[in-house]
Amino acid sequence: MENLVIAAQLVIALGLLNVWVLRFGKATAYRGGAAQNMREEFAAYGLPPWALFAVGGLKLTIAGLLIAAVWFAALRQPAAVTLAVLMVGAVLMHVRVHDPLVRSVPALGMLALSAFVAVGAN
Repeated sequence: MENLVIAAQLVIALGLLNVWVLRFGKATAYRGGAAQNMREEFAAYGLPPWALFAVGGLKLTIAGLLIAAVWFAALRQPAAVTLAVLMVGAVLMHVRVHDPLVRSVPALGMLALSAFVAVGAN
C-alpha cells in the first residue's frame, strides 16, 4: 500500500508541475470557459489577478511537499488534504462557468488521487 501511495503522490506532483510550469501559457482541452492559457482561465472564473499567483504558488509548494514526502512522510497528509480542498474549488469553478463535465476530469482525478494519498497517509 505504501508504494501505491508514494506513486500517487509523485503522479500528483508531476501533474501539478506539468500544468503550472510546462502548460501554464498553453491552451488545453480542459481550460475553463474559452480560456487559452492559465491567466485567461482565472479571468474566466471571475477571480482577481492575485488569485492566479496565490493558487499557483500553493500548488507548486504542494508539488514540492509531495516529492519531499517520499522521505518525510509527515508532509504527505497536509499536502494532500490541502490539494483536495483546492481541487474541490477547481471543480466548482468549472461548474460556475457552465463548462461541460469533461473539463472537470483532471480536477476530479487529482481530487481522487489526493484523497487516496491523504487516507493512505494514516
